[in-house]
Order: sequence, then C-alpha cells, then structure tokens
Amino acid sequence: MTDIREKVISCREITQFQKKVFLELLKVPAGQTISYGELARRIGCRCPQAVGQALRKNPFAPDVPCHRVIRSNGKIGGYFGKTDGDMIERKRKLLESEQ
Repeated sequence: MTDIREKVISCREITQFQKKVFLELLKVPAGQTISYGELARRIGCRCPQAVGQALRKNPFAPDVPCHRVIRSNGKIGGYFGKTDGDMIERKRKLLESEQ
C-alpha cells in the first residue's frame, strides 16, 4: 500500500481535497465499507457529496478502493458516477470478492 500512497501524494493531476479523500480511503481494510458521510467526517468535510465527486474521478481505482464507499443506509451507492447498470454490478462484485 505504501506504493499507492506515494502515487497519490505525488500526483499533480488531482486536487489537495482528492488527495485527502483517497489517502483516508486507503485506511479502510479489504472486506469493510465506509459511508460517504463517515469518510467526509474523517477528513473534516461537511459534505458527503463532495467526497462522492472526488471518488467519481478516482484515477487510482481499484488500488484506491472507492468501491468500499457506500451510502449511510447501507445501500451500494454509485460507482464512477453511475447509479445503476454495469458499473454498479462491478462495484458489487468487487465488494463480494473481498469477503
């Protein structure tokens, strides 16, 4: 994981906010999930939607595991900006593969 952390830290194509989101997300172990709201709280952000927008543009997926972020009600949420179809099925399969 150190290698991906270094890539995130040194990347010039993402914002400082995105770096905060991605680095915090790397702390979520395989097989576990976190809500957009909890991830936002952990980085000192009041807006879960902003976290979702940062994850939508994650150039490091699946190494930065945005598939582990779910809605606060436990539902799967979006994946790369999609809320249904093939991308959601892909997110579901990634989560299942970590169980």
